[in-house]
Amino acid sequence: MGSVIELAEAVDSRDPATGLAAVAALRRLLEELEAAHVAHARARGWSWEAIAAALGVRRQSAHRKHAHRVVDEAGSHE
Repeated sequence: MGSVIELAEAVDSRDPATGLAAVAALRRLLEELEAAHVAHARARGWSWEAIAAALGVRRQSAHRKHAHRVVDEAGSHE
């Protein structure tokens, strides 16, 4: 399974192993996308409150989940 289209099609599989593997792969992809967009928003000066509102979560949840990644990425560019 590679492309998003292949994953979306696999989610509809009658084989539970295929469907569950596709769900897991999509979950990983969504986590990567969320992290990338949060890092981009922080780099552009967005507050944790604004990011949390856009994600539909509380500020503390967004900060707890992503703050260490943003700090790590900022440090890796120096």
